[in-house]
Amino acid sequence: MDIPGLSMALSQANLLQQVGIAVLDKQLDLGKEVGAELMEIMDSASMELSVNPAVGGNFDMRI
Repeated sequence: MDIPGLSMALSQANLLQQVGIAVLDKQLDLGKEVGAELMEIMDSASMELSVNPAVGGNFDMRI
């Protein structure tokens, strides 16, 4: 049985797992930021509609 080899393999697997978790954590933070910005944009769009309800309701189209 190769104890040092097994130990290194387990250590590498642990490191890969920790890196994967760190990447997923960063991705989750980025998703939260993007979601918050999207909600802010949507709130500002609804504010525009409440101030000018006719704006953007109709459009002219020619074929």
